[in-house]
Amino acid sequence: MKAYIKERTLEVGRYIANSHETIRAAAKVFNLSKSTVHNDISKRLPRADKELFDQVKTVLDENFSEKHIRGGMATKMKFQDKEHAL
Repeated sequence: MKAYIKERTLEVGRYIANSHETIRAAAKVFNLSKSTVHNDISKRLPRADKELFDQVKTVLDENFSEKHIRGGMATKMKFQDKEHAL
């Protein structure tokens, strides 16, 4: 793995572990695509730093389990905004 890719992978991994953000949010912060962040986290990070990967995996599992709640809240907000516009 090239040095700059490894460093990017570790940096994104540390960011997700510390901030508890989603892959999508991390991609925006680092100006990367979601696919790149996902590949960095799922394929490269376990080889670069297993301990950090375990921390990130815990955060991503937590985010995944809450995904349906966030989606429901976004839909609720969308319809509340439409009601206020009328």
